[in-house]
Amino acid sequence: MARYAELRAGGPGSACAWLGIPLIVTALIGMLWSLPVAPSLSAASPAINYATLFLMATFVYYCILSIGLALGALLFLLVVSLPSILLATRGVPLAPFAVPVFCGVLLWQLRDTRRATGHYYVIRNLQYLMLGPIWLLRAAYRKLGIPC
Repeated sequence: MARYAELRAGGPGSACAWLGIPLIVTALIGMLWSLPVAPSLSAASPAINYATLFLMATFVYYCILSIGLALGALLFLLVVSLPSILLATRGVPLAPFAVPVFCGVLLWQLRDTRRATGHYYVIRNLQYLMLGPIWLLRAAYRKLGIPC
């Protein structure tokens, strides 16, 4: 039963999970970074945009779930934010890169889920977008013997 649940979601042992989740979160951050921000928000700080608001909300959510996992996820969130930060500071538009990566990886994950279960779980795959990083981190912690 546990193995079926792992397969249903792509499983932490799946290459699709270990490669796809960081890629899809990176692309999502790029897409959110590309959205125009209200002048009142950008006047408050140039660092405020929809991606940084999403990252802050995600970190708070992870803290509610587990402080130990949240601290590990903070490093993950910083790493997956780096491409957006570096490209945005150089004035490179992010959407032309982020949208195709997001769509391609989402389709890959849907195909992987379909192969494992025989069904497409579009909504569940989108829900795993928030939980995916700490799900992988928890699997890595367990492998390393770190309590979480």
